[in-house]
Amino acid sequence: MISLDVSGLHLRRWGRRSGRPILLLHGFTGSGSAWGTELVEELARHHPVLAVDLPGHGRSAPSSEGMTGLIRRLTALLDGEDAVRAWWVGYSMGGRVALAAGVLVPERVAGLVLEGASPGLETGRAREERRQRDEMLARAIESRGMEWFVDRWLSLPLFASQRALPAPIQAANRRRRLENHPEGLAAALRALGTGSQPSFWPRLPSVRAPALLLTGELDRKYEALARQMARALPDARHRSVARVGHTVHLEAPARWLEEVLYFFNSLLEGRSERGTRDETKP
Repeated sequence: MISLDVSGLHLRRWGRRSGRPILLLHGFTGSGSAWGTELVEELARHHPVLAVDLPGHGRSAPSSEGMTGLIRRLTALLDGEDAVRAWWVGYSMGGRVALAAGVLVPERVAGLVLEGASPGLETGRAREERRQRDEMLARAIESRGMEWFVDRWLSLPLFASQRALPAPIQAANRRRRLENHPEGLAAALRALGTGSQPSFWPRLPSVRAPALLLTGELDRKYEALARQMARALPDARHRSVARVGHTVHLEAPARWLEEVLYFFNSLLEGRSERGTRDETKP
């Protein structure tokens, strides 16, 4: 693994330099290390892997730029890796970033893996209400600090299924989140929060890249969103993983790898699996 800074973003490079890379984009409060060493090492046995710290997370500095500016920086990062196109793999907030790339720079996207992600909020009113809530939360993070926020964040119903994980895995997950800084997370909320990005719902039919929509069956909200997205995207498949919630790569890493690697291999071999199959697999 090589660690370096590119285009103002911290990057961990795994595997060989040549070949089409997998660009890993973590969720809010995560970092490039949040995917887990074993999972990334297994990916890197098959494809080059670029795990990025998004702005305000890990070792990447905070930024006030929005989604469009971030996509420019990520494509510049790919230019530095001599990668014309990549597989963009994003979880939650990172999934929104990956989808934005599919909309804004389709020529740079060979395929999309969207784990627990959405295209944003559909109405201006909903986005404004969310911006206001995110601003209140950003101020609270700045004033109350990381321990308060991380414990509050992990107590959300969205992450309830993680409480069934072994204690060492939960402790490592919490520790990684605490490595972030209040100012960075507050800036990320303001610049990249769901209320700050445009809605990509109307543009889903224009996305050219094949997409894998990956959700946990216990994550009812994002299961419904994935089914709706799969109907709108031209080339999408939805896979639901049994007995896990929002963070499939943490709760069921072996199943995550199975689905993602099968998807990449199907693209390399030219197999088409267009459809909205929702079968839940153990």
